[in-house]
This record gives sequence, structure tokens and C-alpha cells, in this order.
Amino acid sequence: MQAGVLAEEWEALLESVSTTEGRLAASLVLVGTAAVLGWVVFPRVTASAEQWLSSRLIPDRFRDSARSLGNHVPTSMGGLLLTLVRLELLVATGVALLVLWDRPDLVRWATDRTIEQIPLIRRLTISVVVLLLSYAGAADLSERIADFSQQTEWMTEHQEEILLRVSQLALFIVMGLFLMGVWGIDLGGLLVGAGFLGIVIGFAARQTLGSLIAGFVLMFSRPFTIGDWVEVGNEEGIVTDITIFNTRLENFDGEFVVIPNDQVSNQAITNRSQKGLLRLRVDVGIDYEADPDHATDVALETISDLREVIDAPPPQVFPKSFGDSAVVLEVRFWIDHPTPPRKWKAVSAVISSVKEAFEEEDIKIPYPQRELSGRAETGGFRVRQPDGTRAGPARPEATEDD
Repeated sequence: MQAGVLAEEWEALLESVSTTEGRLAASLVLVGTAAVLGWVVFPRVTASAEQWLSSRLIPDRFRDSARSLGNHVPTSMGGLLLTLVRLELLVATGVALLVLWDRPDLVRWATDRTIEQIPLIRRLTISVVVLLLSYAGAADLSERIADFSQQTEWMTEHQEEILLRVSQLALFIVMGLFLMGVWGIDLGGLLVGAGFLGIVIGFAARQTLGSLIAGFVLMFSRPFTIGDWVEVGNEEGIVTDITIFNTRLENFDGEFVVIPNDQVSNQAITNRSQKGLLRLRVDVGIDYEADPDHATDVALETISDLREVIDAPPPQVFPKSFGDSAVVLEVRFWIDHPTPPRKWKAVSAVISSVKEAFEEEDIKIPYPQRELSGRAETGGFRVRQPDGTRAGPARPEATEDD
């Protein structure tokens, strides 16, 4: 009895939409229902379900990661699901309209074409999802590395940059290999070709690759950082930039010197800023008739009072050597936060103060001196006297054999 009633109602419904006016009314009802469901009901249901799942089922650590990823993709997982539901709703509505307007041939044709393209649609869907995940993962990786760099003291900005680029490159390579597998690209032939190409590039750009590898080594071994006062081989200056391929110095003439990183790693590097202290040496000569111990005490007391010289480590003065005209004393002292201006300022202060102190104590800093003598067999040499006569060593007296 109920089946008969339903059949009669269905026949009545079909007869009511057999006319153009009925089909238009039914079409409006279908479109309106789809719009209400897709843009009013489903968004609220999706948002409520997403909030419930996030608070009940997802742990806190995963929730933070999902929220961070959601900040870098065009939509959240709930938004993506809502988009897919809306797309299916539109397709269903379109099929219903075609059936309503008595066009089953178009429905059959669209269905056949869709079935044929299912592998392509699947690959496209996977590719889009992988690309979105790659984009979100690269952005999230940047934030993670930045947070890690802020929490550690040993990582510099350049090391952070290198770590970020290497990590992102590794991520994109993995995702690229996965997509090649999805699209059925022969990885074996591609790897063989890449191997030959790598050999050719390696021979053609071995110096560039050497600088690249040396740049990575310098970034993580950290023999110097930006702002350090260094000497690399015959070049000396302040480090202004460190890239993957070269290191840039500004010397004391205001010139910029660019040194390839492979040359930097193959030469001795002197870093005068890393310790924060620098010991300087100044030589001063005193007359042979002066007391070296007294001169040492005077020099040590003098430089100990200079503000350019730090107290720890303490300054030192040692007799160093016997010079041609003087006993050479070596004055050793330290400065902090070493820079070229601070160095020359300290050296200038030490030289001026020591000279002034020696003059007050009558300690002579002699000029260069030479002793001249003539050979006896050549008659020696003679010095002209003020009256015009010549004076000089007497000739050797004659012997009995003469």
C-alpha cells in the first residue's frame, strides 16, 4: 500500500516537472538547496568538527605544528575539506540539472570522460597536495630554524642561512623525486644523465665548487665572523661579508678585498678579534752606559699608568738583545676590544710616554753609531783639522828589514 502511494507521488512529481515552468522551478530549488548546503550549512559543520577534533583528539605538540602549517597554506585542512565537498555538491547539482532537462546523453558523455581521466585527476590531486605540503613545510622550517638560532649563542646569521637553504633544498629534492614517481618518470635514466652532467660540471667549475665546499666549511668551523680583524695570507682587514663562494675584507686603506673561500681555507688565518685581547710589542733602545734594570722599571711604571693599556694581563718589559748602538728593551702590553685604531692609539701612547719618562730620568736613547778604522798597510785615514792640517793614525814604524 505504501509502495503504491510512493509510486503515485513520484509519477506526479515527474509529471509536474515535465513542463518548462516546472523544470525551471525545480532547477531553482536545486540551485538554492546546493547554495544553502555548500555556503551556509557545511561551513558551520566543518568548523565545529575541526574545533572538536583539535581539542579532543589531537595532542598539543601536533596541534601547534598544524597551526603553524596552517599559517603558510592558502587554507586549513577544514577549509580544504569544505572545498572538496562544495566541488562534489556542484557536480551533483549539475548532473541533476542535466537529468531534469532530459539530457542523459551529456551525463553519459561526462561520466565516460571522467572515468577515463581518473588516473590523471588522481595524479594532479596528489601533486597539488604535495606542493602545498612542500610550501608549508619550507615556511615552517624557516620559522623552526629561526627559533633555534635565537635560542643558541653559537649560531651566526650566515650559519642560519646556510642551514635553512640546505634543509629546504633537501625537502624540495625529496618532494621532487616523489612527484617523478607519481608521474611515472624513469628515475634510473634521469640519475644516469644527472651523473654525467655532474661530472662535466665538476670539471668545468671545479674552482667554483671548491669555493662552495670551502664556504660551507668556513660557515660551520667559524675561524672568524663579520666584524673580526683578520689576516688571511698577505691580506689584512675587517671582515665585512661571508658568502658561500668568497669572503670580503675591508683593508685599512678603505679598499675592499674579495678572497675566494678555497684560498681562505688554504692559507694561515690570524684572527686578532676572537679572544677580545691583543698583545702588542714596542722596542726601545737605551745607551750601553745606562742601567737596564732601572730603565726597565721606569718603562714598566710608565706604561702601567696609561688608560690605553689594560692591567690584566699586566704589561712587561724585558731586555731583548744587544743592538749595534743600544741595549734593546722589548715592551709588551695588552689592549682589549682590539681594532686598528685602538692598536695605533696604544702604541703611540706607549712610545710618547716612555720617551718622556726616559728624558726625565736621563736615560739616553742613542742615535745609531759607527766606529771607523783604517787598515795600517794603506796608511789609515786622516781627519782635516780646523787649521787645515791633516791628522790621522801614524804610519807603522820601520823594521830592521826595511
